[in-house]
Amino acid sequence: MGRPEVVVIDYGAGNLFSVRRGLECCGVSVNLTADPEQILRAQRVVLPGVGAFGNAMRALEYLGLVEVIKRVAENNIPLLGICLGMQLLMDESDEFGRTKGLGLIPGRVVPVPTKTTTGDQQKTPHIDWSAIRPSDRARSWKGTLLEDIQSGDSVYFAHSFMAVPSNETHRIAECAYGGHEISAVSGKKNVVGCQFHPEKSGEVGLKILRRFCGG
Repeated sequence: MGRPEVVVIDYGAGNLFSVRRGLECCGVSVNLTADPEQILRAQRVVLPGVGAFGNAMRALEYLGLVEVIKRVAENNIPLLGICLGMQLLMDESDEFGRTKGLGLIPGRVVPVPTKTTTGDQQKTPHIDWSAIRPSDRARSWKGTLLEDIQSGDSVYFAHSFMAVPSNETHRIAECAYGGHEISAVSGKKNVVGCQFHPEKSGEVGLKILRRFCGG
């Protein structure tokens, strides 16, 4: 019996090498593709992403993948968005003007605040290892992608914009940056997004990817 396969959507805006390596460390076979049929046949799908929201959405539209990704969600296939891929799951983004997203998790994408909650200037983008904890609404990670890690574990972030789910029940984990709460993991049914890079987050990140892969 072959290894489980995870499809990583290759649309020209993802950090594919590190994502592939991270998933392969979890014992799965990785298929990098933009082929709609292969994506729709997948057992699990990853939507990676680095760069600008608008460029990524235009690439998905050009390749005819917007409706394909929506069908993945509708078909109850586990779908994981990473970094920009998480932001693309939202309704829209304010990056370089308003751009419509995939609309799979209600919410919008806004800039990471340039000042702390006490008014001091803070560095953006947010590039750092930061501790994550359950959101006030989630309280527990049991039954989620984060079930195998502990509150306070640190993961690697690199982002100038952040997703803000409009429904608090979709906020699974948060991290604090300058006193602001950043949604680190958001999810709705079979669709989940990580603002951080699990593939660059050491053993903690691998535990998250293993859980997504069914391990």
